[in-house]
Amino acid sequence: MAWFKRHEKGITTATEDKMDVPKGLWYKSPTGKIIDADELARNLFVSPEDDFHVRIGSAIYFEILFDNNEFVELDKNLTSKDPLHFVDTKRYADRLKDVMEKTQLKDAVRTGVGKSKGKDVVICCMDFAFIGGSMGAVVGEKIARGINHAIKNRMPFVMISKSGGARMMEAAYSLMQLAKTSVKLAQLAEAGLPYISLCTDPTTGGTTASYAMLGDINISEPGALIGFAGPRVVRDTTGKDLPEGFQTAEFLLEHGFLDFITPRKELKDKINLYIDLIQNNTIR
Repeated sequence: MAWFKRHEKGITTATEDKMDVPKGLWYKSPTGKIIDADELARNLFVSPEDDFHVRIGSAIYFEILFDNNEFVELDKNLTSKDPLHFVDTKRYADRLKDVMEKTQLKDAVRTGVGKSKGKDVVICCMDFAFIGGSMGAVVGEKIARGINHAIKNRMPFVMISKSGGARMMEAAYSLMQLAKTSVKLAQLAEAGLPYISLCTDPTTGGTTASYAMLGDINISEPGALIGFAGPRVVRDTTGKDLPEGFQTAEFLLEHGFLDFITPRKELKDKINLYIDLIQNNTIR
């Protein structure tokens, strides 16, 4: 027997009276904590319950770091091509078109120029939402151009990495970006300009093997996954069990691969502090 029987037929509810639960009203962190979405946003997408740093994109990082969120975006219309006519589960050209429409991004990195705590800075920030933040020719080119702008205008350079590694659809074109960006960072160093590298969750593969670990100061957000190959690949290659917390920011800090772990709320102050110290300027 049914628990409920409708005795009156034809009951309807006006559309304006229907109560829909808004999507994203609550966020559940990996530790099981439930947080109000609005409260999470006000807290820079850091869970107040367990300090878990939710993955964010370039738009929010720029809002955090640039004064009044005012900046000029460089090379914003630069887009990837498909010189290899690559096909996996779908054509690479189609994949690019779909992800551009979905994310409203042109590629996996954006470059902004503006003031942070009153002084000019160039910031390149990756977006994981664009094909896993993968590093293709456009990513390398935009980073190189951002460094060129920093050198030409005597500005510090900040790189925010968030990537699954090299973009397989571009094969050797992607791998060439490791050398390209590394050379540009060497030129930045020769010019005597600071480079602060911020690793966020995740920073892996070719990104870690190139610009992400070449900063004058390398910092990370708490709990970020940072490494070259994934834990399973490392385990299968070495044939050994991995230490607890392997490839977390905290593990890398303990073993000397990072200089500092910086909570998101402190990023603006700390990054500018490091820049002032490197340039021997008055601390802002």
